[in-house]
Amino acid sequence: MSYKILAINPGSTSTKVALYEEERPLFDFTLRHTTEELAEFPEIIQQLDWRRGQILEALRERNVSLDELAAVIGRGGLIRPVPAGVYEVNSRMRHDLRNAKMKHACNLGGLLAAQIAHMAHVKAYIADPPVVDEMDDVARITGMPMCTRSPISHALNQKATARLHCERAGLAYEKTNLIVAHMGGGISVAAHRQGRIVDVNNALDGDGPFAPDRAGSIPSSELIKACFSGKYTEAELLRFVSSKGGLVAHLGTNSVMQAMERIAQGDERARKVMDAMCYNIAKQICAMAAPMAGRVDAIVLTGGIAFNEPIVKYISTHCAFLAPVSVYPGENELESLAINALVVLRGTVEPKVYQ
Repeated sequence: MSYKILAINPGSTSTKVALYEEERPLFDFTLRHTTEELAEFPEIIQQLDWRRGQILEALRERNVSLDELAAVIGRGGLIRPVPAGVYEVNSRMRHDLRNAKMKHACNLGGLLAAQIAHMAHVKAYIADPPVVDEMDDVARITGMPMCTRSPISHALNQKATARLHCERAGLAYEKTNLIVAHMGGGISVAAHRQGRIVDVNNALDGDGPFAPDRAGSIPSSELIKACFSGKYTEAELLRFVSSKGGLVAHLGTNSVMQAMERIAQGDERARKVMDAMCYNIAKQICAMAAPMAGRVDAIVLTGGIAFNEPIVKYISTHCAFLAPVSVYPGENELESLAINALVVLRGTVEPKVYQ
């Protein structure tokens, strides 16, 4: 018997879906959501039924019967911090996804999986959600006791790419020290020490390098001055942190490709801003050597930005003294989801219980 697995990855302006038979992808597609369509839903959670309908219609067009499915797995959301692993979607998780304080389309992943799995009479799962927390306690403490560090990262792709690198290099993930940089709309740089992400910047909420649409770490006094300047509302400043900072704030675009085109046309400001983003990524990578006392087996670059050779070259030039640099472009999140569901179906891994 072979297992067919439906994987769902909701993003802010799209929903990516793939059907796998064991490790083999049968097809994948991306449902694009226009600004006008999304404007009809004041809250992200209100998009749930609409997105589910689009997925089901696309499956019907491809002659996929839900009876064929052995499991449905969705991208994890911003639930309570959990250890890495595969989790069955239960009632407590559904409640927390619906009522999450941090609003993001990833919160729809487990809910979409649960609804479609219910229709197919199979189980729903998530794997390695963004709130995976394996951090060392020393990494949490800051100079202000009321402001602790917490991880929100691209844990799904971080873990999957780290394991892929170890598999190709003939290494055991649980015995290897890696620094993994996921570079996309947000950028997370993590220290993987013998199978655990012991330190990582908060890629959503203002920490680490600035990114295409996120502000990253800001000098504290300057941020406080901006907060009390009277020029910005609280909502505007929060958007700077999570969606309107970085390249958007400097260049008016979150497209690295457009920024590189402007550089090719002689735009000196675009060049300086892109160099600064790459510099900050490289600096964060080097900082992540500290949790492993400098004993780093490899630096792994992944995410959509890793397709850009000049950026990879810049970062590698500034980091290769630490360890060899390997590049795995793209997100590979649908494949990662499917593989996580497959190991559960095969009985290799026991799903964890969200409590």
